[in-house]
Amino acid sequence: MYRRFLNNNDYLGIITPEVLAQLTRGNGEHFVRAEEAAEASVVEYLSENYEVEKELAKGKCIADYDRRVTYPVGVHIYFEGQIHEVIRSISGYRKPATKTFWEKCVDTCIDMKQVSGYTQFKTYYPGDKVNYNGVIYSCLAENGYKFDDIRIPMVAGWLEVETSLWHPVEYPLWSVVEYEDGFFTLVSLDNFDSNVDPMASSCWGAIADYDSAYNAYELSENEYVVYDRHVFYPETDINADEPSVGFNLALHDPRNYNLKKHLVRLAVYELTKLIAPNNVSVVRIRDYEDSMRWLSDAAKLRLTPQIPRKLDETRKPVTDWQLATFQTDYDPYKNPWMI
Repeated sequence: MYRRFLNNNDYLGIITPEVLAQLTRGNGEHFVRAEEAAEASVVEYLSENYEVEKELAKGKCIADYDRRVTYPVGVHIYFEGQIHEVIRSISGYRKPATKTFWEKCVDTCIDMKQVSGYTQFKTYYPGDKVNYNGVIYSCLAENGYKFDDIRIPMVAGWLEVETSLWHPVEYPLWSVVEYEDGFFTLVSLDNFDSNVDPMASSCWGAIADYDSAYNAYELSENEYVVYDRHVFYPETDINADEPSVGFNLALHDPRNYNLKKHLVRLAVYELTKLIAPNNVSVVRIRDYEDSMRWLSDAAKLRLTPQIPRKLDETRKPVTDWQLATFQTDYDPYKNPWMI
């Protein structure tokens, strides 16, 4: 699946929302096709001398805010349609677990550099190995983004409660019992009668199932939930942090301005061709030609596109073979073979 570098708001710098709606006709696939064509032109011209792929990845890796994911300081996310930088860590919610998902790998022959880092956006299967905080972990059970079950290695948050079947005996306060396929806890000892079952007694309270949409679980040993026929209580704060601009988020766009500017121009030209290939406006054609000229000049090192240069094995900028062999002057316009 193609991951977009641009977003819809980027187009509003050169066209109005009404014109953009006319160009796409409500079909989001038009954005994808136009941006793929624009990106292909950019990569074709700049990939030889510049780290354009890495610059494009900065925009492609920006994802929408997701309550399941924990975001460290410095990453960028889409929140309310705009790109924000995380300035304070934002924790995602954590589910209880009835199984062990990860264990430390004891194989000392594994090269840590050859093991990919853990990411919350991947899906893992038994036997997969990841590098997390300098430690290699082996996956024991399926988990990950596509399973809607993100399990960060060695991060829990819930403790399991021992339960027993209900019997007509005395119980201490907050005892947890199982009765008729449900779980109950003793919430009051006032007028407690040990012979009255939990369904009929007001002293017992039913324990609700865990709900990831609920975000107000208290940090208490008596905040019981049922998950996969087991009872748990939170050991740490397991609720998702609320994103707030100015507190843990700040408006910031890490994408390269030049790439964004010229990709928008090229994509608008491609969108216009999809709708009316024989009636492209003069403005769109001029913008397209200006951007292609900019790409050509950047490829020939006539200008600086503000993109890091690629380095060779000696850690020096990669030089085109023509530049290395035939350059006669530092002024590129005095080298006729570059025209």
